[in-house]
Amino acid sequence: MTTLTTPPIPTLSRTIAARAVDVVKTYGRGDTAVRALDGASLEVEAGRLTAIMGPSGSGKSTLMHVLAGLDDVDSGSVHVGHTDLSRLGEKARTLLRRQRIGFVFQAFNLVPALTAAENIALPLTLAGGRPDPAWMDQLVDTLGLRDRLDHRPSGLSGGQQQRVAAARALVTCPEVVFADEPTGNLDTRHGRALLGFLREAARDLGQTIVMVTHDPAAAAYADRVVFLIDGRVAGDLVDPTVAAVLDRMGE
Repeated sequence: MTTLTTPPIPTLSRTIAARAVDVVKTYGRGDTAVRALDGASLEVEAGRLTAIMGPSGSGKSTLMHVLAGLDDVDSGSVHVGHTDLSRLGEKARTLLRRQRIGFVFQAFNLVPALTAAENIALPLTLAGGRPDPAWMDQLVDTLGLRDRLDHRPSGLSGGQQQRVAAARALVTCPEVVFADEPTGNLDTRHGRALLGFLREAARDLGQTIVMVTHDPAAAAYADRVVFLIDGRVAGDLVDPTVAAVLDRMGE
């Protein structure tokens, strides 16, 4: 894996790329209602890789979804940069996600009929644009996809598909990339390669990345780990190690 160079991502005018303030999110009604977020507050620093951890049902994926504008909230506020998502209609939120946010999902979500190159360029294609050739080349070479660009997803391994998904997330140079268990379907070698790439994107390019994970080894790649319990932020670790994450989780 090569080192990322020549940052194409503009520097944000603020140090906070996204934030949630006293967010409440409930699914269902009555006796079956589940309060996934119960007054959760979080500030995501620009240009850093932030991991979100917590036990099953703690609200970590829900927090990522509301920060990314994929879900609305019952109360509280969510901002991406200067934009208050609560003031946006669904069409405006869709446009914001397309233009300013990148996603890396565990399930890859590649389009079967498109080649790897077409899948990477898809967010720009939908917006009527084209990838910057130099940035596209850098993503492809850094992720080791040069000889797989003409292959459709069915002809790619799981690791290659996830790397295509990661390239697609960064091809638009988004303000924030959200990654939901990005190594969940990868073996150890390819998982480490992807995590190393995400860390380089944050440290070398100033890319802001929010990653949900249950894996202490994955969390140790982050600049900061945020812990959720019962829908609330319960603390964090800066410059985490695997041992430190395990100790915190055992408390």
